[in-house]
Amino acid sequence: MKTDPQYQSLAPDLSHSRRRFLVAAAAAGIAVSAHPVIAQTMIVTPVDGLDVGTATISARDGTSLAVYYAAPGKTGRFATVLVIPEIWGAHEHIKDVARRLAKAGYFAVVLEPYTRIGDLTQLKEIKEVVAGANKLTDDQCFSDLDATVEWAAKQAKADVSRLGITGFCRGGRTTWMYTAHSKRIKAGVAWYGGLNANPPAQPLTPSDIAAKLNAPVLGLYGGADQGIPQAAVDRLTAALAAAGKGKESMVHVYPDMPHAFHADYRPSYRKEAAEDGWRRMLAWFVKSGVV
Repeated sequence: MKTDPQYQSLAPDLSHSRRRFLVAAAAAGIAVSAHPVIAQTMIVTPVDGLDVGTATISARDGTSLAVYYAAPGKTGRFATVLVIPEIWGAHEHIKDVARRLAKAGYFAVVLEPYTRIGDLTQLKEIKEVVAGANKLTDDQCFSDLDATVEWAAKQAKADVSRLGITGFCRGGRTTWMYTAHSKRIKAGVAWYGGLNANPPAQPLTPSDIAAKLNAPVLGLYGGADQGIPQAAVDRLTAALAAAGKGKESMVHVYPDMPHAFHADYRPSYRKEAAEDGWRRMLAWFVKSGVV
């Protein structure tokens, strides 16, 4: 399988990869003890030909929120994609996803979702990271994403009438949930989004809101994901069918793939599945009018 041209892979040698991971993790502010050392490679997308930057926006409760954006460097208005982080927030890998989308012709924007909770990248134990992420209520998350879309609507290069959303792990769950909340979303792609409830902050699951989806969502899951068993994926598929959404939204399962198969900074990364999922995502956006 050929490598997608927007991917620039770094040397896959294990010792080099380990050093690169440690440097990248430090640069991104990620506590290394909460992450297994990378086993394969790390992808870095150059900013050449892109317009990238950061901004501070105001949430509806007055909280200042940080966003990272990336867009083609040329003049124009581009279909916009919200990129939703994993439980660690807007670290360098997620920002790189935004740059990859910008290389593909999108205005991509990443919101730091855990501002009120704290910098989860600095926590040393994964259970602490999960506990922190579980404090973010769906209502607060949706409100902050609404504010992000409103900010994007004022940017010269962003066309939010063509609005997509994609997210990873916890961000994958958010992709399902926010698509049921917002009528502005035209399409979503959820990468191994969690299918369990986390009450009281996140009381519902993607299966619970299947009938409320405002746009088609593509779910990408790993058949060997220990945290998201096939039975849970089957329940989601059944819920979509029962809600009459089975022909517009769908789930694709990669047999034998683990959780986080797109996370190139972790040993779970699987190159072929990640690149295939990326192509499916871009095709899904085009098919749904986010182009």
